[in-house]
Amino acid sequence: MKKLILLLVTAASLTLSGCAMLSNIAWNEADLQQALGTALTGLSISDAQIVALSRQTVAELDAENQIENGPYMRRLTKVLSGITDVEGIPINFKVYKTNEVNAFACGDGSIRVYTGLMDMMDDDELLAVIGHEMGHVAHQDTKKAMKTAYLAAAARGAIGAAGSVGQIAKTALGDIGEMYVSSQYSQRAEFKADEYGFKVTTEHGRNPYAMHNSLTKLAQLGPGTHLSVIEQAFSTHPDNEVRAARMKEKADAYTNKTAQ
Repeated sequence: MKKLILLLVTAASLTLSGCAMLSNIAWNEADLQQALGTALTGLSISDAQIVALSRQTVAELDAENQIENGPYMRRLTKVLSGITDVEGIPINFKVYKTNEVNAFACGDGSIRVYTGLMDMMDDDELLAVIGHEMGHVAHQDTKKAMKTAYLAAAARGAIGAAGSVGQIAKTALGDIGEMYVSSQYSQRAEFKADEYGFKVTTEHGRNPYAMHNSLTKLAQLGPGTHLSVIEQAFSTHPDNEVRAARMKEKADAYTNKTAQ
């Protein structure tokens, strides 16, 4: 896969989802000129505009997916009991009914969890994964990823020349959402998000090894009928064992400290 040129992207995952900076768009000079000319607000887009774009994109993704409001949603509500925001950003969460193993968060505080992931994780591990996604919100990774997806959609011609963040067609939002959910973050961003997930689980009295356990489960995934972006990343990424080992060391240190 060709990487997005450095003018538009600073390398930035887990790829738990949608966790991600875009790295799978092939760029040439014509694409670049179109991106710079079409996405008029692209390189100077404000945080407020990114939040607005995130809301629009998530609304379109919600419309394209089957929302589960039964036992999975009740379980997720219970798992997230007491968690109302990410560093002051109010969260809203929904469950997508699909066998894919995935989850993602956006800069507006939206968190979406797939039933395939919920089937795979116990409650503590599920909170760790969601905490990881919350970490990407807290560290501004999601805003950078959304901006990148917007620019990439502009380069592909998905956004009209007169388009703006406030005037994006439904089809363009679908294009942006697809690229956002299928992108990846840098190793550094993933490490930081793992640590945030660890903090969320321990601060809420959950198993300190939950982050390690969830990473281990994801790393062991192999090819299957519903191989999602997250499954592909964890079954092939060379850093997964390193990440799991880091979280085990952190859990060991935490356990030893609390036992004293």
